[in-house]
Amino acid sequence: MRRDERQRLDDILVAIDAIRGHLERGDLADRLVFDAVRVRLIEIGEAIKALPTDLLGNEPAIPWAEVAQMRDRLAHHYFDTSHAIVTATVDHDLPELETAIRKLVRRAGGGELKDRRLHSDVDRR
Repeated sequence: MRRDERQRLDDILVAIDAIRGHLERGDLADRLVFDAVRVRLIEIGEAIKALPTDLLGNEPAIPWAEVAQMRDRLAHHYFDTSHAIVTATVDHDLPELETAIRKLVRRAGGGELKDRRLHSDVDRR
């Protein structure tokens, strides 16, 4: 796995961790939390769009194209963002995505990013 590919996978894990941190502060009914989570979902989609399809093909259960499309919708149609879709994504899709990303990292023989929480800890201040 190339270094930039590994960095994108780590970016996704950092964003997922940051989403958890935002949700510790409040739920998605809080507009500020909702917006912070939405931005992190955009980051996840952007990182996925930068990964090669052959790498993503190692985890075929994840609808990678849909994740990228959601990023586009969140980024370009933010006034039309469905609260229910974001909630379902966070509750149901993110755990599966995190598992798939961790498998891709392990498959490549890489360990976890050691200071991964460093980035999300900054967001919690």
